[in-house]
Amino acid sequence: MLVKTYSSTVFGIDATTITIEVNLGMGVNFFLVGLPDNAVKESQQRIKAAFKNNDLKFPGKEITVNMAPADIRKEGSVFDLPIAIGVLAVSEQVNTEKLAEYILVGEMSLDGNLNPLKGILPIALQAKKEGFKGLIVPVANAREAAVVDGLDVLGVNNLMEVVRFLNGVDEIEPAKVNIVQEFQRMVDELEVDFKDVKGQMNIKRAFEIAAAGGHNVILIGPPGAGKSMLAKRLSTILPPMSLEEALETTKIHSVAGKIRGEKGLITQRPFRKPHHTISDVALVGGGSYPQPGEISLAHNGVLFLDELPEYKRTVLEVMRQPLEDRYVTISRAKFSVDYPAGFMLVAAMNPCPCGYYNHPDKECVCGPGVVQRYLNKISGPLLDRIDLHVEVTPVSFDELTNDIPIEGSREIRKRVEATRHLQQSRYGLRSGIHCNAQMSQNDLNEFCKIDEAGTQILKVAMDRMGLSARAYDRILKVARTIADIENQDSILPNHLAEAIQFRSLDREGWAG
Repeated sequence: MLVKTYSSTVFGIDATTITIEVNLGMGVNFFLVGLPDNAVKESQQRIKAAFKNNDLKFPGKEITVNMAPADIRKEGSVFDLPIAIGVLAVSEQVNTEKLAEYILVGEMSLDGNLNPLKGILPIALQAKKEGFKGLIVPVANAREAAVVDGLDVLGVNNLMEVVRFLNGVDEIEPAKVNIVQEFQRMVDELEVDFKDVKGQMNIKRAFEIAAAGGHNVILIGPPGAGKSMLAKRLSTILPPMSLEEALETTKIHSVAGKIRGEKGLITQRPFRKPHHTISDVALVGGGSYPQPGEISLAHNGVLFLDELPEYKRTVLEVMRQPLEDRYVTISRAKFSVDYPAGFMLVAAMNPCPCGYYNHPDKECVCGPGVVQRYLNKISGPLLDRIDLHVEVTPVSFDELTNDIPIEGSREIRKRVEATRHLQQSRYGLRSGIHCNAQMSQNDLNEFCKIDEAGTQILKVAMDRMGLSARAYDRILKVARTIADIENQDSILPNHLAEAIQFRSLDREGWAG
């Protein structure tokens, strides 16, 4: 006798449906085939114990379980539930009528209870795409899967609930999440606000430009000047995520196992702050079984690298390609996986090891050449990919204690949204371009034309600061954003001058 159940496995951030074929034959062996890893092979012991503890009978015959397609490696404990139901169905303990309508996923404990899993949202999206009626998942994952409209998501606590449902004894109420209402309710919630930041008007201006054009930023200044405080608030002035962006972001976090509890949909732009001891693999993703790294978890949001020179140089250099291409490819001998990595980079650093180089009040105690060696930890090619270099100065006592009203994140975000709408209208349906930072060379030639006065300003800046051709392009992109904020069709000399000001910390001028 042969019975088929259906499950799913995640590869990258997309799911593939797996057919579980269970056949009953002569003998007493248990064969599990179809490229299972050790966690899948161990399911036999978990299933046997769960059957015994729930008064279910494990067949005393030869059982062959094939997981098709057989050329895809099956990983993890997600297949415990579909294999167990297949064994029960082939031994006529479970009705087979509903098996073709549902995807089943779940890791079983020895008592038959189901534990939560990673990657449920991609599985739910694939189930809907392939026309399945529903999805049976551990109850802890039900809310996450229920954001997919048009799919009956049945959250169950244990194996016996599934058995009773398939046999028609009990009904299970599908989990319901109003995704539009959920999105609108949470999209405008702000945990932090620019109202908390006293002074630093030039930094706020730089952040508004960065948010409006999707530009990368580096902050350089002494300890306690407010670099981290400002960086944490950048995501609050970015335009709210669209529903499509929210789903894409949630998929990545689901695959990485970062979604827990009642949180079904990520509606706030991610803010990731990895420690400076992070490894290359943890930052860009990878491992024996590739997982998303910090740059992918920051997709559609902000990646904040505090104390930039303290990161290993190899860690920083691996970001160069994702910063340009907005995705990262993890390659292995037999396969490769692409992860999205469309993030805004915000970096912060002290100007020297002691932190007080060029401080207005405190004296730097670093020896000759120490400042330059410290700054040389960051390569020129990486700096070229950062559009705005901003010097942060300490906040004065008067600024800290005054009661002048401070503009909040929502007010700044309105201007940023208006600027982004302008850019979206300009680029129309051009693939992969949503803001000025993503412009190609052809787009620069078309949309960033400058007059004779602007050309002369740029020529002087290039000669004096020793800027590269990439830095030249970055200046044009930032100037285009400044012009958009002011609702100007053309890039004027004052826009270029302000953009060049934000390159004043480039390599040629940092250490005097």
